[in-house]
Amino acid sequence: MSSSPSVPRLQLSGISKRYPGCLANDRIDLSIAPGEIHALLGENGAGKSTLMKIIYGVTQPDSGEIRWHGEALNMRDPAMARSLGVGMVFQHFSLFETLTVAENIALAMGAAAGTPKQLEPKIREVSQRYGMALEPGRLVHSLSIGERQRVEIVRCLMQDIKLLILDEPTSVLTPQEADELFVTLRRLAAEGCSILFISHKLGEVRALCQSATVLRGGKVSGHCVPSECSDLQLARLMVGDAEGLESSYPKASGGLPRLRVDDLSWHNADPFGSSLSNLRLEVRSGEIVGIAGVAGNGQDELLALLSGETRLPRSERERISLDTQPIADLYPDARRKLGLAFVPAERLGHGAVPDMSLADNALLTAFQQGLLSKGLIQRGKVRALADEIIKRFAVKTPDADAPARSLSGGNLQKFILGREILQNPKLLVAAHPTWGVDVGAAAAIHRALITLRDAGAAILVISEDLDELFQISDRIGALCSGKLSPLAATADTEAVDVGRWMAGEFAALPTITSTPAATAAGLS
Repeated sequence: MSSSPSVPRLQLSGISKRYPGCLANDRIDLSIAPGEIHALLGENGAGKSTLMKIIYGVTQPDSGEIRWHGEALNMRDPAMARSLGVGMVFQHFSLFETLTVAENIALAMGAAAGTPKQLEPKIREVSQRYGMALEPGRLVHSLSIGERQRVEIVRCLMQDIKLLILDEPTSVLTPQEADELFVTLRRLAAEGCSILFISHKLGEVRALCQSATVLRGGKVSGHCVPSECSDLQLARLMVGDAEGLESSYPKASGGLPRLRVDDLSWHNADPFGSSLSNLRLEVRSGEIVGIAGVAGNGQDELLALLSGETRLPRSERERISLDTQPIADLYPDARRKLGLAFVPAERLGHGAVPDMSLADNALLTAFQQGLLSKGLIQRGKVRALADEIIKRFAVKTPDADAPARSLSGGNLQKFILGREILQNPKLLVAAHPTWGVDVGAAAAIHRALITLRDAGAAILVISEDLDELFQISDRIGALCSGKLSPLAATADTEAVDVGRWMAGEFAALPTITSTPAATAAGLS
């Protein structure tokens, strides 16, 4: 279907969608021209995801009109959207974990595209061209979160798309990978493809997008040209209240060692996984240590060994210790009893059970905090804990009975982090704590981590967001191919140093001592 250049490719008029107790979209207007890169901004819960699902046919609006190339239509389902040339990359993955990369992509593209085996060469070619190399034969369950995101992006870009919807596409990409993706997106736009781009990384929005629509509370609160705005101006448009958005946290030197990893090596039997080699790591009380790295370089394996999901034999129990007590052979509940808390990378399914209430999800990891008596659950105490998490961390939800899957990504992340922090841990291990989280929620999470640090806890943060690591970490290092760089004081380190470590160049410690721009920016 062709259209005049003056006719929008996609036009939404008066789109509204109500859920029980929530008006998710309230008479939203949105227009995207051919070849335009358009940003959709708003804090978590502002209505962005609902609007995207309506465009993609996942959800039907209660009222309003959708026009495609000037013609009104009812976007019945995703199959219809794909047939029109609409592709979407969701923030939460929609992959079959027991199938291979090629099989997942073949399912999405349909039988006409060819068999998984026939698609393998194109998958390799497309993924390499976009700087997101994938092995088509790998099973999805063996992929890291960053690699799964790559599958989603490549699966979409292999289709003949006219409108590409990207929901937090760079959340788990390195800056270099994001830059390579942006080159591709600009080329697609130059060829006439429209792009609707959702990101909480405001620097990306300013660099990439020609225009932006801002949502607040389900309504359109404004429009802007991102390149003409600062990060702080964009943040204020999104959240209204700018309190805490420019926070620059003082660095701490820490006290006595709390977590010690001593010459830890671990062989991964999965041929596509990462093995760990001679890791040495120390996290002190009252400090935050940040670990950077490209997805798939051993982060998941290290997290599993620290949490207890993977255990070492008793003969190697001293490879990991908490307050001098060996823990490498202990199960997760025993480690929690000693004061370890854990925030996994994946919110739904790992950090929380989607269909369980928030109250029951609070019980899952906090059951040793006086919530059981003689084998019976103390429901009143469980509810009180959930209510306290919701109140203290400003979680937007009707109440503690709401299922975890009903929360936006940022609000569920605040709940999971709050659940762990309110247990007053000696050691908190957090993976990607603000992945896919808006600037307001990210600022709240960062303040909570700093408060916990200042109360004497040791905190280890594993993240691919360098801005975040520079802002909150006291010391920083990087993983590459299962090896850990030396740790250095963040104040004496620049992003280029960490970039070299992420590439495996560990020889030189940083020599430049100026404060990183990422720290000064105060936004992640």
